[in-house]
Amino acid sequence: MVIKQILAFAAAVVASLVVSAQGSEFEFYKLSLIWPSSVCFSTPQNCISPIPRIFTIHGLWPTLKNGTALPPYDPVDNNCNLSPVAPGDIVAKLTSIRARLQTKWPNLIKGNRPNPDELFWQIEWSHHGMCSDYPQDPLPYFTSALNLAESDKYDPLKVLGVAPSSTPHPIDTLLENVKKNVGFYPQISCSRPIKGSNQLYLREVRLCFKRAMPPSALQNCPDDMDDVCRSVPPLDRNVMFPLPITTSSVHNVSWGLMASA
Repeated sequence: MVIKQILAFAAAVVASLVVSAQGSEFEFYKLSLIWPSSVCFSTPQNCISPIPRIFTIHGLWPTLKNGTALPPYDPVDNNCNLSPVAPGDIVAKLTSIRARLQTKWPNLIKGNRPNPDELFWQIEWSHHGMCSDYPQDPLPYFTSALNLAESDKYDPLKVLGVAPSSTPHPIDTLLENVKKNVGFYPQISCSRPIKGSNQLYLREVRLCFKRAMPPSALQNCPDDMDDVCRSVPPLDRNVMFPLPITTSSVHNVSWGLMASA
């Protein structure tokens, strides 16, 4: 009887290790696509030049059922995977897709550090990739995000149903347009780039994909707006989708804008 209990306990331990190694705590992936003109609106001179006129990638985030991002890997507090590749080791593994990453996944903020793109990729890996289904394989993790973001059927410029302009749009209208065009609700992320103004700007469109390797099937995002969008009363939730920036102005921006999540 004692031997059976020991064997059962050992089996449970092995099973828990396997589950942990697969980063099992999260439910789905959230692909976050960012509109550069909203990021750079108030401080274009601090952004890369030319400022992209396409939605670029912020990240591919393992996400809990309630819509909260899985906490970053930590060997003590969040040992979600066994022996994930260290952030400092990923760049060498991304050589074959580097050109694609620089086009679709750039660090929009120039900053004053060397290789800002590489720093951005390393931060996204440390915050999200290490707890994904690809802890030892950064290449397919980044490739999966690129393949989704490069697909016309997920391009926010097509699925939002409106073009960039100087006219604000109700967030609910954009949500319904995306639902109509892709079949599921996204999450809209907002910003307020103008100090002293409550005017919301469309910062990101986030699409939720069922957990798979690679992720491919959409699902509804459990929370269709972020906290900034919800910070204004429902009747005032009109968001600017600004035109691409082609000129510069004089302002300041902090380095941490793109390197914070």
